[in-house]
Amino acid sequence: MNSTPTNAAPLRIATADDLRRHVAQARRAGKIVGLVPTMGALHAGHLSLVDACRKECGLTVVSIFVNPAQFGPGEDFSRYPRTLEADCALLAVHGADLVFVPGVESMYTAAHATYVEMAGPALPLEGAFRPGHFRGVATIVLKLFHLATPDRAYFGRKDYQQSLVVRRMVADLDLPIHVEICPTVREPDGLAMSSRNRFLSGDGRQRALAISKSLTLARQWVGEGVRDAAALAARMHTLLSDANLQIDYVALADPDTLEPVALVDRPTVALIAARVGTTRLIDNELLAP
Repeated sequence: MNSTPTNAAPLRIATADDLRRHVAQARRAGKIVGLVPTMGALHAGHLSLVDACRKECGLTVVSIFVNPAQFGPGEDFSRYPRTLEADCALLAVHGADLVFVPGVESMYTAAHATYVEMAGPALPLEGAFRPGHFRGVATIVLKLFHLATPDRAYFGRKDYQQSLVVRRMVADLDLPIHVEICPTVREPDGLAMSSRNRFLSGDGRQRALAISKSLTLARQWVGEGVRDAAALAARMHTLLSDANLQIDYVALADPDTLEPVALVDRPTVALIAARVGTTRLIDNELLAP
Protein backbone atom coordinates (compact mmCIF):
# COMPACT_ATOMS: atom_id res chain seq x y z
CA MET A 1 0.00 0.00 0.00
CA ASN A 2 1.08 3.60 -0.52
CA SER A 3 2.06 5.94 2.26
CA THR A 4 0.61 9.39 2.89
CA PRO A 5 0.47 11.45 -0.33
CA THR A 6 3.51 13.71 -0.84
CA ASN A 7 1.88 16.04 -3.42
CA ALA A 8 4.51 14.93 -5.91
CA ALA A 9 3.23 15.19 -9.46
CA PRO A 10 2.19 11.80 -10.83
CA LEU A 11 4.16 10.51 -13.78
CA ARG A 12 2.24 11.36 -16.95
CA ILE A 13 2.49 8.79 -19.73
CA ALA A 14 0.79 8.52 -23.10
CA THR A 15 1.83 5.24 -24.69
CA ALA A 16 0.81 1.64 -24.10
CA ASP A 17 4.46 0.55 -23.98
CA ASP A 18 5.27 3.03 -21.21
CA LEU A 19 2.24 1.95 -19.23
CA ARG A 20 3.12 -1.72 -19.52
CA ARG A 21 6.73 -1.04 -18.53
CA HIS A 22 5.82 0.83 -15.35
CA VAL A 23 3.21 -1.74 -14.38
CA ALA A 24 5.77 -4.52 -14.91
CA GLN A 25 8.24 -2.69 -12.66
CA ALA A 26 5.61 -2.41 -9.95
CA ARG A 27 4.79 -6.10 -10.22
CA ARG A 28 8.46 -7.05 -9.90
CA ALA A 29 8.48 -5.01 -6.69
CA GLY A 30 5.54 -7.05 -5.43
CA LYS A 31 2.99 -4.24 -5.64
CA ILE A 32 -0.75 -4.60 -6.14
CA VAL A 33 -1.82 -2.57 -9.19
CA GLY A 34 -4.99 -0.47 -9.06
CA LEU A 35 -6.70 1.35 -11.93
CA VAL A 36 -9.16 4.26 -11.82
CA PRO A 37 -10.58 4.83 -15.33
CA THR A 38 -11.87 8.39 -15.89
CA MET A 39 -12.66 10.85 -18.66
CA GLY A 40 -11.04 13.67 -16.70
CA ALA A 41 -12.68 16.90 -15.47
CA LEU A 42 -12.04 15.39 -12.07
CA HIS A 43 -14.15 16.14 -9.00
CA ALA A 44 -14.44 14.79 -5.46
CA GLY A 45 -16.22 11.68 -6.70
CA HIS A 46 -13.29 10.68 -8.89
CA LEU A 47 -10.84 11.56 -6.15
CA SER A 48 -12.65 9.30 -3.68
CA LEU A 49 -11.90 6.44 -6.10
CA VAL A 50 -8.24 7.44 -6.18
CA ASP A 51 -8.18 7.50 -2.37
CA ALA A 52 -9.77 4.05 -2.19
CA CYS A 53 -7.26 2.73 -4.70
CA ARG A 54 -4.30 4.12 -2.78
CA LYS A 55 -5.47 2.46 0.43
CA GLU A 56 -5.46 -0.96 -1.19
CA CYS A 57 -2.83 -0.83 -3.91
CA GLY A 58 0.87 -0.17 -4.19
CA LEU A 59 0.58 1.40 -7.65
CA THR A 60 -2.33 3.73 -8.42
CA VAL A 61 -2.91 4.29 -12.14
CA VAL A 62 -5.49 6.87 -13.25
CA SER A 63 -6.48 6.97 -16.89
CA ILE A 64 -7.82 10.17 -18.45
CA PHE A 65 -9.40 9.60 -21.84
CA VAL A 66 -12.55 11.16 -23.29
CA ASN A 67 -13.76 8.11 -25.16
CA PRO A 68 -15.42 9.00 -28.47
CA ALA A 69 -16.85 5.50 -28.86
CA GLN A 70 -19.31 5.98 -26.00
CA PHE A 71 -20.81 9.22 -27.34
CA GLY A 72 -23.65 9.02 -29.83
CA PRO A 73 -24.57 11.46 -32.63
CA GLY A 74 -25.57 14.82 -31.20
CA GLU A 75 -24.13 14.06 -27.76
CA ASP A 76 -21.62 16.29 -26.00
CA PHE A 77 -18.26 14.74 -26.99
CA SER A 78 -16.80 17.99 -28.31
CA ARG A 79 -18.25 19.92 -25.38
CA TYR A 80 -17.17 17.49 -22.68
CA PRO A 81 -14.81 19.38 -20.33
CA ARG A 82 -11.11 18.74 -20.71
CA THR A 83 -9.03 20.05 -17.79
CA LEU A 84 -5.87 17.97 -17.88
CA GLU A 85 -3.51 20.31 -16.02
CA ALA A 86 -5.99 20.89 -13.19
CA ASP A 87 -6.69 17.15 -13.08
CA CYS A 88 -3.01 16.31 -12.69
CA ALA A 89 -2.66 18.87 -9.90
CA LEU A 90 -5.54 17.21 -8.02
CA LEU A 91 -4.06 13.77 -8.58
CA ALA A 92 -0.77 14.97 -7.11
CA VAL A 93 -2.57 15.97 -3.92
CA HIS A 94 -4.28 12.58 -3.75
CA GLY A 95 -1.14 10.60 -4.43
CA ALA A 96 -1.74 8.96 -7.81
CA ASP A 97 1.41 7.36 -9.16
CA LEU A 98 0.72 7.28 -12.90
CA VAL A 99 -1.63 9.22 -15.15
CA PHE A 100 -2.24 7.49 -18.46
CA VAL A 101 -3.33 10.04 -21.07
CA PRO A 102 -3.48 8.31 -24.45
CA GLY A 103 -4.47 10.01 -27.67
CA VAL A 104 -7.55 8.98 -29.60
CA GLU A 105 -5.41 7.79 -32.50
CA SER A 106 -3.52 5.37 -30.22
CA MET A 107 -6.65 3.86 -28.68
CA TYR A 108 -8.57 3.70 -31.96
CA THR A 109 -6.31 3.40 -34.97
CA ALA A 110 -7.67 4.02 -38.45
CA ALA A 111 -7.95 0.25 -38.89
CA HIS A 112 -9.72 -0.39 -35.57
CA ALA A 113 -12.52 -2.91 -36.14
CA THR A 114 -13.08 -4.71 -32.82
CA TYR A 115 -15.71 -3.77 -30.24
CA VAL A 116 -17.32 -5.42 -27.22
CA GLU A 117 -21.02 -6.06 -27.73
CA MET A 118 -23.02 -6.79 -24.57
CA ALA A 119 -26.54 -7.84 -23.69
CA GLY A 120 -27.98 -8.31 -20.19
CA PRO A 121 -27.53 -5.18 -18.04
CA ALA A 122 -26.33 -3.16 -21.06
CA LEU A 123 -29.69 -3.28 -22.85
CA PRO A 124 -32.26 -1.26 -20.82
CA LEU A 125 -32.27 2.36 -19.62
CA GLU A 126 -29.02 3.97 -20.82
CA GLY A 127 -28.67 1.19 -23.37
CA ALA A 128 -32.06 2.06 -24.86
CA PHE A 129 -31.70 5.85 -24.69
CA ARG A 130 -28.07 5.92 -25.83
CA PRO A 131 -27.64 3.15 -28.43
CA GLY A 132 -24.02 2.10 -28.70
CA HIS A 133 -23.03 3.76 -25.42
CA PHE A 134 -22.14 0.58 -23.56
CA ARG A 135 -20.47 -0.85 -26.65
CA GLY A 136 -18.07 2.05 -26.34
CA VAL A 137 -17.77 1.80 -22.56
CA ALA A 138 -17.09 -1.93 -22.54
CA THR A 139 -14.57 -1.64 -25.37
CA ILE A 140 -12.49 1.09 -23.76
CA VAL A 141 -12.60 -0.47 -20.30
CA LEU A 142 -11.45 -3.81 -21.69
CA LYS A 143 -8.62 -2.08 -23.58
CA LEU A 144 -7.55 -0.29 -20.40
CA PHE A 145 -7.70 -3.56 -18.46
CA HIS A 146 -5.45 -5.22 -21.03
CA LEU A 147 -2.99 -2.32 -21.01
CA ALA A 148 -2.79 -1.74 -17.24
CA THR A 149 -3.46 -5.37 -16.18
CA PRO A 150 -4.76 -4.15 -12.81
CA ASP A 151 -5.49 -6.38 -9.85
CA ARG A 152 -8.24 -3.99 -8.78
CA ALA A 153 -10.32 -1.41 -10.65
CA TYR A 154 -12.45 1.34 -9.11
CA PHE A 155 -15.77 2.75 -10.34
CA GLY A 156 -18.41 5.00 -8.78
CA ARG A 157 -21.94 3.92 -7.92
CA LYS A 158 -23.39 7.07 -9.50
CA ASP A 159 -22.93 5.33 -12.85
CA TYR A 160 -24.84 2.36 -11.50
CA GLN A 161 -25.65 0.65 -14.79
CA GLN A 162 -22.08 1.09 -15.98
CA SER A 163 -20.84 -0.67 -12.87
CA LEU A 164 -23.13 -3.64 -13.60
CA VAL A 165 -21.96 -3.74 -17.21
CA VAL A 166 -18.28 -3.73 -16.22
CA ARG A 167 -18.76 -6.40 -13.56
CA ARG A 168 -20.71 -8.56 -16.02
CA MET A 169 -17.96 -8.23 -18.62
CA VAL A 170 -15.26 -9.12 -16.08
CA ALA A 171 -17.21 -12.21 -14.97
CA ASP A 172 -18.14 -13.34 -18.49
CA LEU A 173 -14.61 -12.96 -19.85
CA ASP A 174 -12.96 -14.47 -16.74
CA LEU A 175 -10.76 -11.44 -16.17
CA PRO A 176 -8.64 -11.71 -12.98
CA ILE A 177 -9.67 -8.26 -11.76
CA HIS A 178 -11.59 -7.25 -8.66
CA VAL A 179 -14.05 -4.46 -9.50
CA GLU A 180 -14.70 -2.18 -6.55
CA ILE A 181 -17.81 0.01 -6.62
CA CYS A 182 -17.45 3.08 -4.39
CA PRO A 183 -20.26 5.21 -2.93
CA THR A 184 -21.69 8.20 -4.78
CA VAL A 185 -20.19 11.50 -3.60
CA ARG A 186 -22.66 14.37 -3.35
CA GLU A 187 -22.57 18.12 -3.02
CA PRO A 188 -23.75 19.44 0.39
CA ASP A 189 -27.22 20.04 -1.09
CA GLY A 190 -27.47 16.45 -2.35
CA LEU A 191 -26.64 16.85 -6.05
CA ALA A 192 -24.51 13.92 -7.21
CA MET A 193 -21.02 14.96 -8.27
CA SER A 194 -20.67 14.99 -12.06
CA SER A 195 -18.26 16.54 -14.52
CA ARG A 196 -21.33 17.88 -16.33
CA ASN A 197 -22.51 19.88 -13.28
CA ARG A 198 -20.26 22.74 -14.39
CA PHE A 199 -22.65 23.32 -17.31
CA LEU A 200 -25.58 24.11 -14.97
CA SER A 201 -26.66 27.73 -14.60
CA GLY A 202 -27.80 29.11 -11.25
CA ASP A 203 -31.45 28.35 -12.00
CA GLY A 204 -30.61 25.05 -13.64
CA ARG A 205 -28.50 24.07 -10.67
CA GLN A 206 -31.47 24.56 -8.38
CA ARG A 207 -33.82 22.67 -10.67
CA ALA A 208 -31.36 19.77 -10.88
CA LEU A 209 -31.82 19.19 -7.15
CA ALA A 210 -35.20 17.64 -7.95
CA ILE A 211 -33.29 14.53 -9.06
CA SER A 212 -31.64 13.79 -5.72
CA LYS A 213 -34.73 15.02 -3.85
CA SER A 214 -37.00 12.57 -5.65
CA LEU A 215 -34.62 9.72 -4.86
CA THR A 216 -34.44 10.70 -1.21
CA LEU A 217 -38.22 10.88 -1.03
CA ALA A 218 -38.53 7.50 -2.74
CA ARG A 219 -36.39 5.99 0.01
CA GLN A 220 -38.57 7.76 2.58
CA TRP A 221 -41.80 6.55 0.98
CA VAL A 222 -40.56 2.97 0.91
CA GLY A 223 -39.64 3.34 4.57
CA GLU A 224 -43.21 4.45 5.24
CA GLY A 225 -44.55 1.31 3.59
CA VAL A 226 -45.23 2.27 -0.04
CA ARG A 227 -44.52 -0.81 -2.13
CA ASP A 228 -46.14 -0.19 -5.51
CA ALA A 229 -43.31 0.57 -7.96
CA ALA A 230 -45.56 2.34 -10.47
CA ALA A 231 -46.94 4.63 -7.77
CA LEU A 232 -43.42 5.46 -6.55
CA ALA A 233 -42.23 6.17 -10.08
CA ALA A 234 -45.25 8.41 -10.70
CA ARG A 235 -44.51 10.47 -7.59
CA MET A 236 -40.88 10.87 -8.62
CA HIS A 237 -41.89 11.76 -12.17
CA THR A 238 -44.16 14.51 -10.84
CA LEU A 239 -41.35 16.05 -8.80
CA LEU A 240 -39.06 16.10 -11.81
CA SER A 241 -41.75 17.51 -14.09
CA ASP A 242 -42.58 20.24 -11.57
CA ALA A 243 -38.91 21.29 -11.75
CA ASN A 244 -39.24 21.52 -15.55
CA LEU A 245 -36.79 18.72 -16.25
CA GLN A 246 -36.90 16.71 -19.46
CA ILE A 247 -37.16 13.11 -18.26
CA ASP A 248 -35.59 10.21 -20.12
CA TYR A 249 -36.60 7.63 -17.54
CA VAL A 250 -37.59 6.99 -13.95
CA ALA A 251 -37.10 3.30 -13.22
CA LEU A 252 -37.37 0.92 -10.28
CA ALA A 253 -35.42 -2.22 -11.01
CA ASP A 254 -33.72 -5.30 -9.67
CA PRO A 255 -30.28 -4.13 -8.46
CA ASP A 256 -28.45 -7.03 -10.14
CA THR A 257 -30.24 -7.38 -13.48
CA LEU A 258 -32.06 -4.03 -13.96
CA GLU A 259 -35.24 -5.96 -14.73
CA PRO A 260 -38.23 -3.76 -13.78
CA VAL A 261 -40.02 -4.60 -10.53
CA ALA A 262 -43.72 -4.23 -9.76
CA LEU A 263 -43.37 -4.29 -5.98
CA VAL A 264 -40.59 -2.92 -3.81
CA ASP A 265 -40.68 -5.90 -1.47
CA ARG A 266 -36.95 -6.59 -1.67
CA PRO A 267 -33.85 -4.43 -2.31
CA THR A 268 -34.53 -2.29 -5.40
CA VAL A 269 -32.58 0.38 -7.26
CA ALA A 270 -34.29 3.60 -8.33
CA LEU A 271 -32.65 5.20 -11.37
CA ILE A 272 -33.21 8.56 -13.06
CA ALA A 273 -31.93 10.19 -16.22
CA ALA A 274 -33.11 13.72 -16.95
CA ARG A 275 -32.00 16.86 -18.72
CA VAL A 276 -31.66 20.30 -17.24
CA GLY A 277 -31.64 22.38 -20.39
CA THR A 278 -28.98 20.73 -22.54
CA THR A 279 -27.22 19.02 -19.62
CA ARG A 280 -28.08 15.37 -19.08
CA LEU A 281 -27.71 14.01 -15.54
CA ILE A 282 -28.12 10.55 -14.04
CA ASP A 283 -28.48 9.42 -10.44
CA ASN A 284 -29.71 6.45 -8.44
CA GLU A 285 -30.58 5.26 -4.97
CA LEU A 286 -30.85 1.82 -3.41
CA LEU A 287 -34.22 1.26 -1.73
CA ALA A 288 -34.47 -1.28 1.07
CA PRO A 289 -37.98 -2.10 2.34
